[in-house]
Amino acid sequence: MQTNSNKNDFPSISVVVPVYKSETTIAELCFRLELALNKLNMPWEIILVNDGSPDRSWNVIQELSREFKNLSAIKLSRNFGQHNALLAGIRAARNSIVLTIDDDLQNPPEEIGKLITKLREGYDTVYGVPTEKKHSRFRNLSSTLTRVALSSIMGADSARHVTSFRAFKRSLVESFASYSGEFVSIDALLTWGTHRFGYVTVEHNERKVGRSTYSVKKLLSHALTMMTSYSSLPLKVASLTGFLCTAFGVFVLIYVVGRYFIIGGSVPGFPFLASIIALFSGTQLFSLGIIGEYLGRIHFRSMGKPSYVIDKKICSLGEIPLITEPDMGETTWI
Repeated sequence: MQTNSNKNDFPSISVVVPVYKSETTIAELCFRLELALNKLNMPWEIILVNDGSPDRSWNVIQELSREFKNLSAIKLSRNFGQHNALLAGIRAARNSIVLTIDDDLQNPPEEIGKLITKLREGYDTVYGVPTEKKHSRFRNLSSTLTRVALSSIMGADSARHVTSFRAFKRSLVESFASYSGEFVSIDALLTWGTHRFGYVTVEHNERKVGRSTYSVKKLLSHALTMMTSYSSLPLKVASLTGFLCTAFGVFVLIYVVGRYFIIGGSVPGFPFLASIIALFSGTQLFSLGIIGEYLGRIHFRSMGKPSYVIDKKICSLGEIPLITEPDMGETTWI
């Protein structure tokens, strides 16, 4: 599809939804999306990406494909993770705007118009920031830590507004079209194509069914992986820590030598010596651990593990859904 050069004119929109354990919510989401998208007066499509969901989500998606002529779907061969599923859907999107929204109905589809309006002001990416998040205290804390990790990539101000409810220009996809790797961060990849980020405040509802699969542990692991995969900040921290410890060691050496010449005796006590050894040993192991994380990322990237593997696709052709089974790793649409 041809893109319009006028930044204030976006003729069409693709909505990408990662689906996992949402057999009871995905139908309502699609109907509400249809109503919200029709109000925008532009062509639209919905792309559902089943991320190896163990429930009946794929069966529900197949049923919905018969009701919505503008609905397409991708079934991944296993659970790859939310951002990996989003990447599969984003690459399949054909319209000038790509919008991502979760499947749990916490982000109301009725708020999509706010993101599109803000995008027309000249931004390349716009996030929908909740007025009040309906998450637990520990979930909010871990999300904050994830944003701290993102701030090393995006900048502190932009990272503060990052959410999974986002709209961006389809042209940005070209900046990471060749990306391949097991770990994916959509927000980090978007920085490869732009630094023009905006945000609007949107409503955020209580989760209707189930609970989030993002535990505090997963979010902290996500933050660590994000920093070591897309940023050199940990290496800079290790270098700074090494420099400070070296400066401290020089200070201790001056103190010991000075005490010997001024007072005439060495520094007494085993605890002093043990603490110095522990300090420097810990610093070395900390630095080696960070370097090891980077080497591990390089190792897994060299293995060529795909970001996702597509098992099936549903491409709507008028009223008739077409189910295809592409080759492993195929990401093009028929």
